[in-house]
Amino acid sequence: MSFGPPPSMYTQSALAADGRQRNHRKKVLFLVVGALLAVLLGGGAWLFLPASGDSDGTSDKSAAAAQGRLDVRETVERRPANVAGAMAFRFSVDDMSPGERYEMPGMWATDKILAKGINRTLVGFRIGTDAAVGDEEWNLRLSGPLCGVTRRVTVENRTAVLFKEDDAQGALCDRLAFVDLDTGEKLWETGLPTSGLGTVSDPAEYQRTPSVTLTRATVVVTWGGGSDAYDMDRGKRLWRSTAGECAHMGAAGGRALLVRLECRDAGAGPGSSDALTYKVRELDPRSGGTRWTYSVARHVKDVRLVSADPAVLATSAGDAEVTELISLDGRGGHRATIALRSGQYLGECTDETDRLSVEDCPTIVVGAGQVFLRSKETGDPHTANWIVGFDLATGKTVKKFESGQDQLLYPLRMSGDRLLALRESGDHISPMGLVALDPDTGEETPYLYFDLPVEGWTLTDMQESDVLVQDGRLFFGVKAATGPDKGKSWQWLVLGVESAARSAGSAAR
Repeated sequence: MSFGPPPSMYTQSALAADGRQRNHRKKVLFLVVGALLAVLLGGGAWLFLPASGDSDGTSDKSAAAAQGRLDVRETVERRPANVAGAMAFRFSVDDMSPGERYEMPGMWATDKILAKGINRTLVGFRIGTDAAVGDEEWNLRLSGPLCGVTRRVTVENRTAVLFKEDDAQGALCDRLAFVDLDTGEKLWETGLPTSGLGTVSDPAEYQRTPSVTLTRATVVVTWGGGSDAYDMDRGKRLWRSTAGECAHMGAAGGRALLVRLECRDAGAGPGSSDALTYKVRELDPRSGGTRWTYSVARHVKDVRLVSADPAVLATSAGDAEVTELISLDGRGGHRATIALRSGQYLGECTDETDRLSVEDCPTIVVGAGQVFLRSKETGDPHTANWIVGFDLATGKTVKKFESGQDQLLYPLRMSGDRLLALRESGDHISPMGLVALDPDTGEETPYLYFDLPVEGWTLTDMQESDVLVQDGRLFFGVKAATGPDKGKSWQWLVLGVESAARSAGSAAR
């Protein structure tokens, strides 16, 4: 695989991939799907539960209709009539050499396209294909490597990315582009300012890790010395906000806009635990005006912005792990503090060294007046865990969802007032599943049951892979691809699952 230096995005070997290898990949894919369906149809009829309503597994367009074209997408998934899963898409490579490594930040899906970042290139594949390098529906090559992404997408299937001016060593992350995920068109591009803020040892520290997010009609970037907002349609800068001695280090978007401020107290003395403090500020997305500011306690070592509306912060009293969640009201006032009970509950946020995304906490989900967390694994030799919803107003537990023996539950995202969760098989005998959990009733509704061959097991690791649900499909995609220790190896980079009925309908057409 080659997404490396000019003049070509691909190596000649990738362009001239052996036809027999491609045919072998497809044969394996369909044998796997066929075997799974045979099990489901023959001995596993219990998987085919009655569907609620006339559903094909796509997103609920009527629920999404309330959103405007410039809103950040909040799709509501419907349960498919057939919950047996089949592969909807796969992207794999078989020509990576020992020592080769490709950063693959960002994964986005529309109803037709699966898009992925690979080094300095964005690629879009047609869903429903067994793809390799060269099979893209579109590719967009940038001037330098990707250095910032957001998981947020607009109703019109557009998103924003940050990238470097070139691939020279030490190049700053100083370019912003707004991209159409269906077509691969770069709608506009602009440069970012240089902040001049940093440490004595690294004067450009803050400029190396800007962050990007989306809120209604607006793309927002923090770049150390301030925050800039751009109009989605025109790419014109709307405003710039600065904060004196405090650096703008990350933002959370969606229905509202929060900015994280890092403030260094010169009077605290070098090495003091109180030298760095945090503030969280809500800004008006279109004017940049401050709505409120919340000052985080001085002992906190890190702050993540789990949700902007309602405002929920994840704080770390130690070096890395989240130790508490804090919910705020509409004026930035404290509502409740939720302690993670010495690691009994896991607040997991990404910690990329070369990219900053303070709102990327994939297993902390906010919705329906609650924040949902997974517990740590328990049991030996049989693993299990549970998901608990904590009330944002009181901090008290509301509902508990058990995984069952030899299974694990991972919160994914809200779908209306329901929580979508991944049910992972611990023994790889029982199927995996995408389920919807109802915080009001405590009921669990299956959306998809599926199995994965051994080559795909590592894709479900939520620390190493991106996981998303969109338009009735569940996707897993690696964050980086690394070559084998020796020789060549066949590697799965992205895998998509959908309802077998939908897959069969697509094949028939």
